[in-house]
Parts: sequence; C-alpha cells; structure tokens
Amino acid sequence: MRARAALLTTAVLLAGCAGGTPADSAGPPTVAPAASTSSSVGSAGSFSPTDIAWLQLTAAMTDRLLPVLDLVPTRTTDPAWRRLAADVRASNRADLSRSRQLLREAGAPTTNPHEGHDMPGMITTDELTALRSATGETFHRLLAAHLRAYLTQTVRVATAEQKSGVHPATTTLAATVIRSNTTHQQNLNNLSPTPTSPAPAR
Repeated sequence: MRARAALLTTAVLLAGCAGGTPADSAGPPTVAPAASTSSSVGSAGSFSPTDIAWLQLTAAMTDRLLPVLDLVPTRTTDPAWRRLAADVRASNRADLSRSRQLLREAGAPTTNPHEGHDMPGMITTDELTALRSATGETFHRLLAAHLRAYLTQTVRVATAEQKSGVHPATTTLAATVIRSNTTHQQNLNNLSPTPTSPAPAR
C-alpha cells in the first residue's frame, strides 16, 4: 500500500491527481494529463498541473497533521515538545492558509482529491487513535515518528515543486515550506534523534 502511495505522490507532482483512486485500492492511480494549465486570477503567471497538484497535496497533508499537534498540550508537560509542536503548528497553518488561497486563485476544486488516501507523511485514522491513548515516552516516540515522516515528505515534495513548478507565488511557498520544515526537522532531531539500526552481529 505504501509503495502504491509513493507512486501516486510522484504522479501527483508530475501531472496532478484526478482524484479517483485511493492509495490502497487495486490498480494504478488515475492521473490527469500534464498538458493542461489553469490561468491565475490574482497572481502573475499561470498555474501548471504540478503547481495545483502540489498545493492540493500540501493542504491534504497538513489537514492530517493538525489534529496530531492539537493533542500535544494534553498529552505532555514537557516544554520542549510543546514548543516544537507550537512552532510546527504555526508555520504549517500559515502554509495551509496560503495553499488554499492559491488554489482559489487557480480556480481549482475546493474538494480534497486525496480524501481517503493514506500517502507517505499522512497520519492514518488508526495512528491518530493510538496517539490519543498514549502518554509519556510512548506518546513522545509516536509523535516523533509521525512528525518526522510528515516533515521529511513535505520537504521532499516541496523540493519537487520548486524544481518543476512554474507559478511564482507557488514556488515561493514551496521554498518557504522547505526552509521552515527543515528547521523543524533539525529541532525534532535535537529532541528525538533518528533511531539507528543495531550493528550486525559478527
């Protein structure tokens, strides 16, 4: 399922998602043709399918993250974790607001084309349920894993947008996402270093 989701993510960034195939369904994802473009209403230039696909994916991923961050004040009293969660929430809520604004300017559909997709970096319903019942170090461990997956994937797809997108305001937003979420990654690693695999037995 995760492999198909990764392929869908790549297809979304290259050509835009037609919104018809969940990541865990049978068969390859349906992808919109890459040739069409949408004219911008409020910004200079035009939006390419890559721009719109990235904006839609960013909005969908952030929508999944916010309920996770909302749990932090009730699940931990650690000031460092609370500060990290607040910083991630603030910058990513701002990015979400800007993404939705640009989608409106592009005349893109207001519905979420990734509804029901469990794509890389998106927390699932079961994972959120587990977080809601966790406390202490278990909560910190799960939170770190989900944040790391989200931050890593958002930087990855924003980098693809910055390289392949054409709309100036959208590629500028991608640069902002890369900068802020890379900083959040570094701060997360200071709190919870990336687990390393044990050395093989000799």
